[in-house]
Amino acid sequence: MKAIEVTGTIDAEHHLILDEQLLVEGPTRVRVVILLQEAAQIGEREWLYAAAKNPVFDFLKDADEDIYSLADGRQFHDKG
Repeated sequence: MKAIEVTGTIDAEHHLILDEQLLVEGPTRVRVVILLQEAAQIGEREWLYAAAKNPVFDFLKDADEDIYSLADGRQFHDKG
């Protein structure tokens, strides 16, 4: 398969309108993948706050969940 990347707009009638003409001989069938830009990205601080306050994670506060200690594993030094 060959990929061509172009931008476009989806109008009020749900039609895809490309910003430029495709240089493809047709008529021919194509496969279309639509990538929508997310309205807002949640930051790391929001994720951490949600995890800290969400009751679904309350089981992690149980002492029985502390199965690892600082003596477990090996040190990791990032050389990047």
